[in-house]
Amino acid sequence: MTARPHCTAYFAISLDGFIADADGGVGWLEAPSAGLEDDTGFVDFMGEIDALLMGRNTFEQVLTFGAWPYSKPVFVPSHSLTALPEDMKDKATLISGSPQDLLTQMGTLGHQRLYIDGGATVQSFLAADLIDRLVMTMIPTLLGTGIRIFGELAKPLDWVQQSTRILGDRLVQITYDRATT
Repeated sequence: MTARPHCTAYFAISLDGFIADADGGVGWLEAPSAGLEDDTGFVDFMGEIDALLMGRNTFEQVLTFGAWPYSKPVFVPSHSLTALPEDMKDKATLISGSPQDLLTQMGTLGHQRLYIDGGATVQSFLAADLIDRLVMTMIPTLLGTGIRIFGELAKPLDWVQQSTRILGDRLVQITYDRATT
């Protein structure tokens, strides 16, 4: 039996717990990160993963960035999309299923180290207790309202801090691993 793929959620978060503003925008990320010369670790992280599971809303947000930024396979779990844009067919694959079903599909394809991206997708994986690592970069901005990364859970999930890094003079990155019981 193949081991369950390892799942990491890697994201930026405002001081008040939002990953996007109320309209889904992420422009607020730019100002605090301007001039950041320290490596945030994202390039190394991307080198360690096999594939991305990217929620539909995040996928649509990434499409507005211009050039496609990923060289790894991207899978877009969605129950509402029926097809991806024609120019994305060689860059991303549409899939569906429960978080556990998605992990089974990824394992069958040989993907064992996954980047889970997107608020609703991360929330569904957390609710199913399938996230192994959280890498959060705290942005020193208060949005007041917006889209949260964390949602309701059936039970508390405990985490163990692995590292804390100060990036530049404004950002803090904290890595947590899921506590084993």
